[in-house]
Amino acid sequence: MIKHVVMWKFKDFAAGNLKEENIEIAVEKLLLLKDLVDEIKFLEVGKNINESDAAYELVLITEFENLSDLEQYQIHSEHEKVKDFIEKTAAKRVLVDYEK
Repeated sequence: MIKHVVMWKFKDFAAGNLKEENIEIAVEKLLLLKDLVDEIKFLEVGKNINESDAAYELVLITEFENLSDLEQYQIHSEHEKVKDFIEKTAAKRVLVDYEK
């Protein structure tokens, strides 16, 4: 099993929306991926509640059977749509993939 964890900090204003609006849109789009991408075995999205400057604002946790499934997810057209939106609205991204 492969865990794929991504965290973002968002711009204060982007794509015609305030940060909070873009975070909500990103949450909605990310949650839809579970039903659109067969390779996803588990998907969770969480909005940060920690007020530290070091905290990121949104996290995506997904699980895949193997690296091949993760790679298929990354090039899936529905993932690309969500990725395009988040690239326009996020200021920073970090990620980790690990074997569980």
